[in-house]
Amino acid sequence: MLAKKSRADKKAVEKVFKEGRFLNSEHLTFKFVLNKEFTTPQISFVAPKTVAKLAVKRNLLRRKGYSALSEYIAKIPANLTGVFIFKKYQDSISILENEIKNILSKVH
Repeated sequence: MLAKKSRADKKAVEKVFKEGRFLNSEHLTFKFVLNKEFTTPQISFVAPKTVAKLAVKRNLLRRKGYSALSEYIAKIPANLTGVFIFKKYQDSISILENEIKNILSKVH
């Protein structure tokens, strides 16, 4: 799990949705804002009801996303605030890791 200081709070997520740019992959969309105020990257995962009806499944997706992201958190720019949004249900952490790696390589 990602440390609490590295996760985007509700205000940051709202700002990302209003002002952010986005990158797409097969299972994830990444909306982000580069903000010079922050000293650590802040990233969150969102799993909408259209992807999984049950809250248990949505929470599982979010936890798998955070787990896949933990390997790449050191490579993320410090001024980045972003949200990964699931487009499809994906159980495999290795596929999520690949998509996260590809998306984050495009951000730089």
